[in-house]
Amino acid sequence: MGKHAKPSGMSARAVPGSGVRVRPLPVRSSVRLRKPVDIWHKPALSAVVALAVPDLVLFGLGRLDLILYTSAGAMCALYAHGLPYAARARTLLWVVLGMVASLGVALTAASLTTSTALLVVLASLMSAVHKMACDATRIGPPANVILTFITASAFFVPQHLGEVPPHLALALGAGGLAWLVCMAPALIRPQGPERIAVARALEAAAVLLRTQAGSDGGMESAGGEPAGVAQARHATAAAVNAAWHTLFLVPARHPARAVARAGLERLLVRAESALGHDGRSAEGEAERLGVWAREVRSGRALPRVVLSDEQAAELVGVAEEARAPRRPAPGRPHGVRAVLTRLAPGSPLLPIGARVAAGCVLAGWVSMAVGVGHPYWAVVTAASIYQANTTLSWQRALQRTLGNLLGLVLYTALLPLMHLGELVMIALALAFQLGAEACITRNYWLGSVCVTPMALLLTEFGQRLPAGTLVADRWIDTVVGAVVGLACCVLVTNRRAADRIEVALGRVEAAEAVALRLLAKGATPTADGGRELGYAPEAGWAQETGRGRKAGVAREAGWTREAGHAPEVGWAIETSGALEAGWARDRLAGCLVELREAVEVAGGEWWQRALPEERIARAEQQGHRALAGLVRQPPVPVPVG
Repeated sequence: MGKHAKPSGMSARAVPGSGVRVRPLPVRSSVRLRKPVDIWHKPALSAVVALAVPDLVLFGLGRLDLILYTSAGAMCALYAHGLPYAARARTLLWVVLGMVASLGVALTAASLTTSTALLVVLASLMSAVHKMACDATRIGPPANVILTFITASAFFVPQHLGEVPPHLALALGAGGLAWLVCMAPALIRPQGPERIAVARALEAAAVLLRTQAGSDGGMESAGGEPAGVAQARHATAAAVNAAWHTLFLVPARHPARAVARAGLERLLVRAESALGHDGRSAEGEAERLGVWAREVRSGRALPRVVLSDEQAAELVGVAEEARAPRRPAPGRPHGVRAVLTRLAPGSPLLPIGARVAAGCVLAGWVSMAVGVGHPYWAVVTAASIYQANTTLSWQRALQRTLGNLLGLVLYTALLPLMHLGELVMIALALAFQLGAEACITRNYWLGSVCVTPMALLLTEFGQRLPAGTLVADRWIDTVVGAVVGLACCVLVTNRRAADRIEVALGRVEAAEAVALRLLAKGATPTADGGRELGYAPEAGWAQETGRGRKAGVAREAGWTREAGHAPEVGWAIETSGALEAGWARDRLAGCLVELREAVEVAGGEWWQRALPEERIARAEQQGHRALAGLVRQPPVPVPVG
């Protein structure tokens, strides 16, 4: 039954006489290389710059033993590169403060106790907090790994209580530098992040249209369409939904910014129309969307986009939504409230936190029992392998073990270079950081090949150890952390993952009911006779597109109409239908994305009760049909201008 029946792409083996099924754990797909993420170079270069400046300063001062503290702040440069700059500024500030606060807890604990067993427990609890907080905030890569790596290391650094404030000051200063480095591109390409998000949506829509045009039947999903089309449809819905979220993080208080955002919104509406495309002229529309995506990425002027009357009216709902403090649906918590809601009792994140805490504690204690001198490496390994479900955690454990082994081989091969001096060691550490970001999006194991020698170099700056001891300790800790962590992942089951599907299904069904009600009464953006005003900034005029009469004159970023003035969006509509339809469309799209995410998470649990696959498939099929009804078709194709 295709994708909907087996969301994780693997067959499940049912346990006789029960409703529980066991999934085999994949190997080949765990090591397969993917295409690199399109913006991998942005966090890579930002981190290299943020690390290089304090490293060179410390080298000049002869205090490379302090490199751990400056690295704590500098590593924050890896975060938030997918966010618009206004949102990035806020997010990075929270990341830096979270890093410094975590470092403060670790250093204070290290100064108050020398009990390794107790420090392992504290480091493990902090790792669990990092995991749940990063999942709840959906901060994105590198998520909790960097926070846990720095903090767990700091728990085992000899420390006096009086040294904690200056060490935290170093971390805060490096974090401030990282903030400046990450915000600097705003001076050159202030619209870069939102352009990339819209370009991804255009590319996903083009893939969907080509898949529809080239589909010749084949294996069908439970929704009745070819599995490839179903997958492309979900990918497009997710990309469009993500792009809308990105655009609504862009402030539009100034006319110039409003006009720029409105241009991207027009492109995104056109990409969204692929979800309801009837298949006619699909190849031509796909080619057009691909051309526009390349132009958007290039940084040149936005392409001129022709919208149908319905699509122009859809932008009215977007304008109204931009004024409302929510997206995609009214009444949903956002900001800090949303994070707290995701961590409330009954949350599926709580079992994951329990897994991390238990696995890290046991891994650290086993490492101590076998006599390894760096138990925090086992803690970090255990913390890093925990993903959303058992299958993904197994893959990460396999990837990390393979990557660390190859990384140790690379480190051993480069030992002669490291003996040339500290400046060479700094250069190697920066090269490894760049290589890690270049490779890790292709597969985690490939990135770990560079991460491992970089971590060993950071250890060498603080305290020189025999290379053989260092390599042996790292390898033992990696195996211990992976094995013990994975065992806890299997034993501490997340039965709430299936409960999350039930909640997601209920939300989809409720959102679908609202959408069907609107479609039944014809409450589409133009169904109630409302008059919409189209805006063409390059021509400097507004026109009543529904009736063909000139309605007013626009100047630069503004326009006028009989009912009022809205310079921040460039157009409006005299109806509530557009706003209501926009809310329904966005709520349904968001709920469908959440449902698919919940299914993928639950589908990867190794020991889990059987999923309601038919109900899931039916909900997705009907939901996408309702969503297509709320999405307007593109106008008659015109040459790209």
